[in-house]
Amino acid sequence: METLAAKRGTRWLARAGLRPTRQRLSLATLLVGDGKDRHVTAESLHAAASAAGEPVSLATVYNTLRAFCEAGLINEISVDGSRSYFDTRLDDHPHLFWEEEGRLVDAPVEDLEIARLPDLPEGAELSRVDVVIRLRKS
Repeated sequence: METLAAKRGTRWLARAGLRPTRQRLSLATLLVGDGKDRHVTAESLHAAASAAGEPVSLATVYNTLRAFCEAGLINEISVDGSRSYFDTRLDDHPHLFWEEEGRLVDAPVEDLEIARLPDLPEGAELSRVDVVIRLRKS
């Protein structure tokens, strides 16, 4: 019998037209099965899959997260040149990054105001604006 979490994962994949392979379904269930938005790294999702008894390689997790991004199911948020987080919340919103903890959380969108953006180069269109506010404990 399929659990509610697995049903959510299946519907999430179907919405993007992705075939529900065993690996995709197990990772989708971990990402959206409880109905909450989350920020994950490939490594943290791999650890969660392992803890849930889902045999999936780290390479498969990376490839699956890329496929989810390309399908428009998640957004990749780069916090530096070597670390990316994947966000299941798709609306435009800023983030707070706690440097000591390596933790990314949503920031209140109503408190952010971007007054002006630079002119875009000819032939370019704005895709999105990512705002990551870096924090450390005082």
